[in-house]
Amino acid sequence: MAGDPGDYRWSSYGANARGVPDRLVTPHPNFLALGTDPESRQAAYRELVKQAIPDDDLAAIRLHLQRQHALGNERFRAAIEAQLGRSAGPAKIGRPRKAAERAR
Repeated sequence: MAGDPGDYRWSSYGANARGVPDRLVTPHPNFLALGTDPESRQAAYRELVKQAIPDDDLAAIRLHLQRQHALGNERFRAAIEAQLGRSAGPAKIGRPRKAAERAR
């Protein structure tokens, strides 16, 4: 999407890593726990973003993105499905059973 996370228009990177004021960004408790002052939090956040995503996590992200499935536990998926009003996970494989087959 962008060569640098700060170049992506919809990223919170500018606010979190550089301290650029953004009225749409509210500091998350995990971000606030990165340091005792803004400068140390921003530096820790920049280092965190530099870390590579493990190959298995990256593969899971790509797979879920391609299939348009929510990546998370069942509670998270249920919350997403409730908000979207549609399934956010894998459907049952195969054709739906006919009424006569279900009655048996």
